[in-house]
Amino acid sequence: MSLTRRTLLALAAATLSTGAFAQAWPAKPIRLVVPFPPGGGTDTIARETSQKVAAATGWTFVIENRPGAGGNLGVDTVAKAPADGYTIVLGQTSNLAINPTLYAKIPYDSQKDLAPVVHIANAPLVLVTSAASPYKTLADAVKAAKARPGAVNFASPGNGTVAHLTSELLQRSAGLQMQHVPYKGAAQAMTDVISGNVELYMSSVPTMLGQIRQGKMRPLAVTSAKRVDDLPNVPTINESGYKGFDSVTWFGLLAPAGTPKDVVAKLNAEFNKALQQPDLRKRLSDEGADPVGGTPEQFASLIKDEIVRWGKVVKDSGAKVD
Repeated sequence: MSLTRRTLLALAAATLSTGAFAQAWPAKPIRLVVPFPPGGGTDTIARETSQKVAAATGWTFVIENRPGAGGNLGVDTVAKAPADGYTIVLGQTSNLAINPTLYAKIPYDSQKDLAPVVHIANAPLVLVTSAASPYKTLADAVKAAKARPGAVNFASPGNGTVAHLTSELLQRSAGLQMQHVPYKGAAQAMTDVISGNVELYMSSVPTMLGQIRQGKMRPLAVTSAKRVDDLPNVPTINESGYKGFDSVTWFGLLAPAGTPKDVVAKLNAEFNKALQQPDLRKRLSDEGADPVGGTPEQFASLIKDEIVRWGKVVKDSGAKVD
């Protein structure tokens, strides 16, 4: 056999082998990293969506919670993982679009080190006050803040969070100067708002629904462009006089940069199918999340735009984490 023929046969065999490997994916469990503790919104969305895909495809997902540094630790784990499609992450606004500016240094580049797979969902926020507060509407709160610049305070679940920075956006939109009171999470903040120690509080809809339904807190406005199904009588900030106001936490799947395009396409296709199923859409809606879906390119474009948008808000607010 000539050398040329042997070479051609070897190349053909290698090509067939590579194609078989790609078609066989996944041949083992897929690790889905959640960069926050169990039980939170990101964790719930990861489990609900991956379980739906697993049921339809027979794939196995292993959820791994890797909290720390505002989600940076979990995202970095995936950014540095082998680009073979067996390690993915459910990232969101904070760790992909806010933290690059908020932190003095993070160990990954949201755009260069990760391959967007699919935009999973959006979750709006809600501005609340105590049920005993004199503020009945957003206009009441704005009027009080303008009458007493720097005196009206607002709480958030933490410095540099989406809730904090959305409140900063509202201040700029309305021409307000309020005092930010950051908390380490929602529990103590809600207690202080209910008791009247803090006047206003911005947090996610799922976090606040229980307190609102129990009559302990009064919702003044939601931050999304359209009203929230769970709070149909609560106006948006946009319709309350601040045109174009739209701020949500978004969630999406990403893989390490360099992951084969056919693997990314398979993941994208199956999660898009799952997001169209009525039962999953209802479960996500019950958690205060709106299913989205779309192409990897659309998700990449969102991340790029949001890095610019939130980077400016972080700089203008002066928020910084070392």
